[in-house]
Amino acid sequence: MSQDKQKLLHAYRKMREIRTFEERLHKENTTGEIPGFIHLYSGEEAIAVGVCEHLSDQDYIGSTHRGHGHCIAKGCDIRGMMAEIFGKETGLCRGKGGSMHIADLSKGMLGANAIVGGAPPLVIGASLTAKTLGTGGVGVSFTGDGGSNQGLVFEAMNMAVVLKLPTIFVFENNGYGEGTGHDYAVGSRDIAGRAAGFGMPSVKVDGTDFFAVHEAVGEAIRRAREGGGPSAIEAIAYRWHGHFEGDPMLYRADGEVERLRAEKDPLKIFRAQLGKQIADAEFDAIDAEVEALVDEAVAKARADSYPPVENLLTDVYVSY
Repeated sequence: MSQDKQKLLHAYRKMREIRTFEERLHKENTTGEIPGFIHLYSGEEAIAVGVCEHLSDQDYIGSTHRGHGHCIAKGCDIRGMMAEIFGKETGLCRGKGGSMHIADLSKGMLGANAIVGGAPPLVIGASLTAKTLGTGGVGVSFTGDGGSNQGLVFEAMNMAVVLKLPTIFVFENNGYGEGTGHDYAVGSRDIAGRAAGFGMPSVKVDGTDFFAVHEAVGEAIRRAREGGGPSAIEAIAYRWHGHFEGDPMLYRADGEVERLRAEKDPLKIFRAQLGKQIADAEFDAIDAEVEALVDEAVAKARADSYPPVENLLTDVYVSY
């Protein structure tokens, strides 16, 4: 198998892992066994994977409350993630973080973040470290269209430009900040254009097209690694589920989600683009393998133990 084909199948596997993981959580959440809120990423898979296929464990990302896709794309263990969401001691954060706070520093995953717009200031710190130590690493922040309006995001972008940091600001525009439409909440209606006003290259791409995201991010990361400073990318995609599980989605038009599933599915688009290079059977085999992996992760999470009470106050502070 050629190296290029291996990379394409790896990208598809990651997108399939995200989709299967999320759709299974959508089902499992109805059992009452999962504590806390869940915010699903289905429909935006091409963004996380298009970005993280360029990154290594030495590069850092910062996420949002809708962070499962970023975690999986960055290489976090699916079994550990599922256990974390079920609140079990075998979870990546020992069952104490849950869905909105999954982190794995060994993979360069600084954590999902319940603070809206919380990732950019964390990521510029990681980027400053990379620049100061000369590691060649980059920092990538993921922020939603709602979070793009936060003042600390503006401050982070300005600082990244001033210090010429190797940072990529990825804005995932899925059309809604919770239940508020992008066209109402973003005054300029142009997140990429606003980011460019801080003095960095900024582009807008189709976030349902893996190749469009991958190409734009590849250019930004190359520039960052070579000392060219930060960039911003606005990727337009569409979330299929509510802001959170249980959201009645009264702000969405009748038939909107059904249309998006039919016309704007990143996995369908990817398969169609590669129909002449990769047979359906190869994609289908990956689908089956991932389904089995997620089944195993759920079964294991159910069987694992909750953290003991005596561990309640551990992992609160770091000792230097």
